[in-house]
Amino acid sequence: MTFAHTFARALIFVGIVGFAGSMTPLAHAQSEVLTIAAASSLKDALRKVLPLFETQNRDVSVRVIYAQPKTLLKQIEEGAPVDVFLPAQFEEIDQLENKELILKDTKRVYARTALVLITSSAFPAQLGSIQELETKPVRHIAVGDPSVSAVGKDAIQFLRYRNLESRLKSQFIYGEHSRAVLDLVSKGEAELGVVYRTDAIGVKRVRIVDAAPLDSHRPISYGVASPWTAYNVSGARDFVSFLLAERVQAELKQYGFEPVVTDISLTQRQEVEP
Repeated sequence: MTFAHTFARALIFVGIVGFAGSMTPLAHAQSEVLTIAAASSLKDALRKVLPLFETQNRDVSVRVIYAQPKTLLKQIEEGAPVDVFLPAQFEEIDQLENKELILKDTKRVYARTALVLITSSAFPAQLGSIQELETKPVRHIAVGDPSVSAVGKDAIQFLRYRNLESRLKSQFIYGEHSRAVLDLVSKGEAELGVVYRTDAIGVKRVRIVDAAPLDSHRPISYGVASPWTAYNVSGARDFVSFLLAERVQAELKQYGFEPVVTDISLTQRQEVEP
């Protein structure tokens, strides 16, 4: 970490009043508090596993702030006290790291997920697999806007890999993010959509048709790191070890996450130009 960042950190914590409208600075005597900033999309899964962490670590008081990733990134950059950062995309950790706002050796991948083809539960497409996209007509297919969303870039990369982009491009309906894609499909405005399994698995209005082959797109991974504003770094490391534990990985699987096989952070992540 540069001297400028260290000096700025000291100044910020002297005067910071709150985070997300209600937080106060952590005092030295409160070092057992573990503050987690998490993407809103992770709320269901974390509400399931966090009680397990608290049971195993009774001397730790967990404080969680849920918000959209852009909001969390901005708050962390401005000096909000956060011990654990759990964004919706691994690239959001990379963004902080590129600005030297992540503590060294704290970035890890704790789970991954699949890219899936979905259809409406109420208005299902007559399609049983991804292979049938090559032969059956499709009126509309919803994908994320690749200029603003990672799920859109991944969808386009998958469709290019299967040589389907040129065939289906005129049928694309773009959503700004995964939730928009889910809404387009659930309401029948698109017969099909492409999202992450973690987005679709808990939505009753849609059903998963098939999963894209792993080699058809970049690895889709979920990361964790300690920002430059972390106080309870040892507690953060304990939490990462907890996330990687077999029991917790099994719980996360119910929400569309898949166990970590290799450290995706060391794998080249391919990008798709919009």
